[in-house]
Amino acid sequence: MSQNQPVWIYDTTLRDGSQREGLALSFEDKIRIAHELDDLGVPFIEGGWPGANPKDVQFFWHLQEHPLKQAQVVAFCSTRRPHVAAKDDPMLKAILAAKTQWVTLFGKSWDLHVTEGLHTTLAENLAMIEDSITYLQQQGRRVIYDAEHWFDGYKNNPEYALKTLKMAADSGAEWLVLCDTNGGTLPHEVTEIVAGIQQALPDLETPLGIHTHNDAGMAVANAIAAVLGGANMVQGTINGYGERCGNANLCTLIPTLQCKLPYECLDEKKLVQLTKTSRLVSEIVNLAPDDHAPYVGRSAFAHKGGIHVSAVKKNPLTYEHLVPETVGNQRRIVISDQSGLSNILAKAASFGIELDKTDPECRVILEQLKNLEHEGYQFEAAEASFQLLIRSAMGHRQEFFSLQGFHVHCEVGEPTGQHQALAIATIKLEVNGKKLLEAAEGNGPVAALDQALRKALTKFYPEIATFNLTDYKVRILDGAAGTDAKTRVLVESSDGKRRWTTVGVSDNILEASYRAVVEGIEYGLLMHSPYPSVPLPVFTA
Repeated sequence: MSQNQPVWIYDTTLRDGSQREGLALSFEDKIRIAHELDDLGVPFIEGGWPGANPKDVQFFWHLQEHPLKQAQVVAFCSTRRPHVAAKDDPMLKAILAAKTQWVTLFGKSWDLHVTEGLHTTLAENLAMIEDSITYLQQQGRRVIYDAEHWFDGYKNNPEYALKTLKMAADSGAEWLVLCDTNGGTLPHEVTEIVAGIQQALPDLETPLGIHTHNDAGMAVANAIAAVLGGANMVQGTINGYGERCGNANLCTLIPTLQCKLPYECLDEKKLVQLTKTSRLVSEIVNLAPDDHAPYVGRSAFAHKGGIHVSAVKKNPLTYEHLVPETVGNQRRIVISDQSGLSNILAKAASFGIELDKTDPECRVILEQLKNLEHEGYQFEAAEASFQLLIRSAMGHRQEFFSLQGFHVHCEVGEPTGQHQALAIATIKLEVNGKKLLEAAEGNGPVAALDQALRKALTKFYPEIATFNLTDYKVRILDGAAGTDAKTRVLVESSDGKRRWTTVGVSDNILEASYRAVVEGIEYGLLMHSPYPSVPLPVFTA
């Protein structure tokens, strides 16, 4: 096995990935993701099934007029229907209309699917494979053959499964992709079956590919097993999106193959974009990114235990299997009640604040941190609040305003027959020696409080008009206390370019919300302040 052996990456996020429950892609979403994958350097991007829906037809038409920079866009469909010539099948006519150079054609490998799914004969299924591939080739198309249910078919009837594969190769398919469609195969079986193909078909020159599903949690492992066995193409999706339990996650597969094994999937200069691509796609599909995803997750290189932090500061190899920047990620020092001075120093340094362990502020910060977390605060996901805590201990925290009091009134009524709620918040503040009284309405108490606060402060700090509350999370800390439970609120704010998160804790959910919202505004003002007393970090999306 030579060094840097190429493995061709085939992305099917736009087709197989979109079959995930709760995931829906608009035409604009598909175009945006396609351009991101193209920029990442993915050579094959499966765009969908032309003719299956108007959105996919529009997608392929658009890319005819506005082609990608380097990636091949692939149309996807099945072999022709039983007893219908390929040239007469409307489905294949729609594929030709997409005008892609490459077409991925899937056919049946499992005799069970032929007889009970297609209700036809085994001989007719072989004819369908041959006729479809030959016809597409005659029309100038290059064919990737997806052997659907390959592993289940091979395990139940290896002789027939091999016949379907050989028929596809003999008919002119340029790739033979082995599909674990039900996702139940194990890595040792993949190894044995790929070896069995090579033994049974020693003259087979068509390269092999692998397409795995994650129903047994083995999608990535199975794909790696196939590559180690000789497969040269890997099909998968960004973030592992897909039907049921998902597909092989390319964000895990690509760096594993390229950084741990002697294969080349992407240009090294493009590999650093992997984390950005993962998070951008999760943003586009409107699914929260998996913070604990290998390589690209926000916690993939996060260190919480004091001993870990101290060791990583001396030599990252002690607790990191890969340099985070290789995949565009970054090391994070997590602050919690388990933190020691090493965490405090490292986290302050990441903010651009240089502290020494002999500085008295360090002990003050550590003591305050542990006390606050004992009360229910959590700074792991609220780094803006933690920096404000550091500034307080150092005497650098600027007071932009002070609260004199607030009142929130909620009315619940049914004026139109629909259950509606209206909240009115009144707030008293002091800004630069001036006392203010403002009121505002909202569709809930927190929204009304936020609006009243902004309404009062914008007169003095107009930049607040650019701040938005982008996320609001509530956690009940002691559920056994019922409605008397202590509440932790996390608020994410944004100015359109940057995002930051703050936290508030109280027995009163409105007070907890107010604390988090106020710190969010305070941190935003610090970022927009022309002369901050110490540098501010930027928390990007």
